[in-house]
Amino acid sequence: MSPPLPPTALFECRNLTKRYGDTTVVSDLSFEIAPGECLGVIGPNGAGKTTTIRMCLGLTVPDSGAVHAFDLQMPQDALTIKAQLGVVSQMDTLDPDFSCAENLLVYGRYFGMKDATIRARIPALLEFASLTSKANAKPGELSGGMKRRLSLARALVNDPKLLLLDEPTTGLDPQARHLMWERLQLLLQQGKSILLTTHFMDEAERLCTRLLVLDHGRKIAEGKPRDLIAQHLEPDVVEVYGVGALALVESVHSPLRALASRVEVSGETVFFYTSTAPELLLALHAHPQLRILHRPANLEDLFLKLTGRQIREEG
Repeated sequence: MSPPLPPTALFECRNLTKRYGDTTVVSDLSFEIAPGECLGVIGPNGAGKTTTIRMCLGLTVPDSGAVHAFDLQMPQDALTIKAQLGVVSQMDTLDPDFSCAENLLVYGRYFGMKDATIRARIPALLEFASLTSKANAKPGELSGGMKRRLSLARALVNDPKLLLLDEPTTGLDPQARHLMWERLQLLLQQGKSILLTTHFMDEAERLCTRLLVLDHGRKIAEGKPRDLIAQHLEPDVVEVYGVGALALVESVHSPLRALASRVEVSGETVFFYTSTAPELLLALHAHPQLRILHRPANLEDLFLKLTGRQIREEG
């Protein structure tokens, strides 16, 4: 008999570890998801996000640790757990030979649902996805945004308690992303829970109740987005670029450095992280040739501080 979940937890991972050969992909990872919560998982390429999702789904068996959901445990109760999950994977898995409506119908059958029950749900699902007019169209006739919304509608066919979304808006243009965000917000308002992995920091800040930051398979931070920003960052960021920007901070004795808690250089841009923005901006007025952007610290700044600015290749 597996131990019960905490009273507020719908889903919980305890001390998950996964190794491939000598490489530890996920290391001693624990987290939980409360009803109606959107938990975001962010991290660089290779941080272990997709492996974590696969372990949550029972597709990858952890070397140690456990996954509990709905008072059940993977893998013993995998079928019962999956019946209450909805999944949107990174890759398009729609059947190209079926229409939008047929994709929903066939997917519902995997859960043992009767055709009459599925057919009764299809109009509302297509309307939710803004695809009513495309009911008889095949996926090859849809735009990228339409395909992602159809994948989301398909994940809802069994009325799941929890959605696992692995980078659901990757490859979409801004308009399609915003429409997808709107639909996910509606689901949260309806009381659904969401586990979301994403590379988009604005997406994470907009949708997520809480965030996990992963790097090299380990949890390096956890909390509400604004709380994490306040905990790890100075309140203001001043970006400076243009002719002479790098020369301003080449010396460790630069007077501008004294006006910032932290200075970073990326390409041709100097980032000043500061609690004294007015004084820094006044000092920069002596350099009118520079371009200056003053803004509040955001989730992207947090991500870069915790995981670094270096490029991580896929794989």
